[in-house]
Amino acid sequence: MLADGACLVAPVLHVGDDPHTPEAGLRPADRGLPPNGGGAVQAESMFGRQPVEIAPGAVHTPDWLSLDDQQRLVAACREWAAPPAGMRHTRLPSGGVMSVQTVCLGWHWTPYSYSRTTEDGSPVKPLPEWLAALGARAVGDPSYVPDVALVNFYDDTAKMGMHQDKDEDSAEPVVSLSIGDSCAFRFGNTEHRNRPWTDVELRSGDLFVFGGPSRFAYHGVTRTRPGTGDPATGLSAGRLNITLRVSGLA
Repeated sequence: MLADGACLVAPVLHVGDDPHTPEAGLRPADRGLPPNGGGAVQAESMFGRQPVEIAPGAVHTPDWLSLDDQQRLVAACREWAAPPAGMRHTRLPSGGVMSVQTVCLGWHWTPYSYSRTTEDGSPVKPLPEWLAALGARAVGDPSYVPDVALVNFYDDTAKMGMHQDKDEDSAEPVVSLSIGDSCAFRFGNTEHRNRPWTDVELRSGDLFVFGGPSRFAYHGVTRTRPGTGDPATGLSAGRLNITLRVSGLA
């Protein structure tokens, strides 16, 4: 459980861009560079951390959430984490248990489907309108209405293997919000779990949206960086990740 104290708006650069070069703003392919080149992306420059297009349809926007936004989300996550239908380690069909802890809103996810109740029959918690509105603002489209959220809590050792978000009957974008400790986020390709991929550092307050040709790209978290979060968010340790999706389900 998430305990107390533990737990596209701007113009984007493309991977490898320097805002002072004539090639700034061109996609990697337009410059003869391989898209998703398999390297680590550094979005920091003399102008601060800039939005970066990691792949077509996949944009990392640093520092998108204000401190007030983060504090509100942390407080809400503590409420959502409490039983019934609270935070738990998801059991996989193989018998393994995921290292992250998860609570779902709107629809309850278990590998690899959605339902309106949890494994013990408790009704899933509703997804609040203000959170859906935050997702619409992230995408920049008021017609985007997410109806499911997965809230994942990472402790110091938790990871997330490479996977696709493909249990929805919708190809609408996925909105990912990060709070707390930073992490190494690996964004891959749509064909398989192997290279090419791009590693991105996601820090507290960062937004990552992927849709269009990147909607079903494999992605995961290889590690977190303990002690890098700001306790002012209300989360003194660990990482929260909130992903918003459109289920396409009735």
